[in-house]
Amino acid sequence: MILPPENLATFAENVHRRGVHLVLTNGCFDLLHIGHIRCLQHAKSLGDFLLVAINSDSSARRLKGAERPVNGQENRAEILAAIRCVDCVTIFDSLRVTQVIQKVRPVLYAKGGDYTLDTLDPEETTALVEVGAEIRFIPRVLGYSTTSLIGRLR
Repeated sequence: MILPPENLATFAENVHRRGVHLVLTNGCFDLLHIGHIRCLQHAKSLGDFLLVAINSDSSARRLKGAERPVNGQENRAEILAAIRCVDCVTIFDSLRVTQVIQKVRPVLYAKGGDYTLDTLDPEETTALVEVGAEIRFIPRVLGYSTTSLIGRLR
């Protein structure tokens, strides 16, 4: 399911009311590879419901550069929504996922192992602490990254 950002708060209310343990992860998810899949599967195993927030095209460009994303936001969202372990996808336009965190109040926030508490954005970390979310880092699958994949294609 792809959830419009304006429906996040109502969605989260319904999820929390049912006692569902919501896990949130985020990223660009531009060219999917096995590292993404394993990260998503691991994130799903940490709770009952996995919400994946993806950067919009403009947000991804600001983060990754003018040539990114390779795949548009609607395509990326649809591909992710088709993966068995992903329950819901939403698109956010800001550089940081802070507003999504504040709206959905996840029980757990899962981030790839290329991040640490020291490298997470301070604004995002503050929002996670404010909503009481546990932060977990998923071990990175070495040898896989979208940047290196794009480099090999060139």
